[in-house]
Amino acid sequence: MFNMYRLLLLLAGFIFSVHIAECQSPWIKVREELLFDAPPFKACHASTITEIAKGKVLVACFGGAYEGSKDVVIWAGVVGKNGKVIPSAVATGKENDTLQYPCWNPVLFNMNSGKLVLFYKVGPNPREWWGMMKTSVDNGRSWSAAMRLPEHVLGPIKNKPVILKDGTILCPSSIEEPNGKWWIQIEQTDQTLTHWKTIPVDAQGAFDAIQPSILSYGKDTLQLVCRSKQGRVVQAWSYDNGRSWSGLSAIEGLLNPNAGTDAVTLKDGIQLIVYNPDVPGKEWYNGRGKLCIASSENGRDWENIMTLEDKPGAEFSYPAIIQTADGQVHITYTYDRKNIKHIVLKKGRSK
Repeated sequence: MFNMYRLLLLLAGFIFSVHIAECQSPWIKVREELLFDAPPFKACHASTITEIAKGKVLVACFGGAYEGSKDVVIWAGVVGKNGKVIPSAVATGKENDTLQYPCWNPVLFNMNSGKLVLFYKVGPNPREWWGMMKTSVDNGRSWSAAMRLPEHVLGPIKNKPVILKDGTILCPSSIEEPNGKWWIQIEQTDQTLTHWKTIPVDAQGAFDAIQPSILSYGKDTLQLVCRSKQGRVVQAWSYDNGRSWSGLSAIEGLLNPNAGTDAVTLKDGIQLIVYNPDVPGKEWYNGRGKLCIASSENGRDWENIMTLEDKPGAEFSYPAIIQTADGQVHITYTYDRKNIKHIVLKKGRSK
């Protein structure tokens, strides 16, 4: 009798284990493509992506002869069913017939109210640039005239804003001072995008950090994650929906060679970050030759779950990541400064 009871327990345990294994849902690639065929620019960088309709995403980047060239403008286009984008110039830094500045770091933001916003920067370099925006009410087919943001407001510097439950919009931004100091600020606005408040984050701290992403944990808890000159992905926490922030600290396990990152809170509460991991002793990676995704439940303990690229001497950088309404995850990033790569992930059963 005892042996039979033990056998039944073992059998039940085996069935339970099989059930758990079958229900596991690792992320798998379902699409992977370079977006541009014969692009109208020699170099491009700093892509951004947003969902504009079910199954449809809009992508933008800056492109021109080279980063910082006066001919660099903002290009955008919808990802077609064939995985390609036909880019159109949607914003320039033209001041008059004889003066044009380069454009930088577009950020697409869907306000879920019928209005799409394109934030971007214009200026000779990141220490002297200023914030600009355009809006669209037809999913990016046409755009309003360019509008300059208020003084001391740059808009989201690289990564997407978030909307709080009360409609408040938080734009993750940062400042690069002429003396070399970097620091983070949150730029808070409302649904009209006309009232702005800046909230510095550890501006006098030990870390030189820029380009934050905002993650959410519910109950008024938010986390900033961003790159730093100190070779680590760093973080700050808020427990009052972004009105105040802790000092910056390093995230254990996320080494980073001062390269752009992006992160997103998924619908199930899991956090994902796309970043270039540092590879000590392998300087030939050029700092951006490897691109990975890490996952976390609490924002403090991160585990690498996928390597997107690993090619010594190449550049895969400045990722952008979103989750669309169908649950899929879309990632775009610079591909050797010549193209933008688009990857789509979904959860699939483990084999």
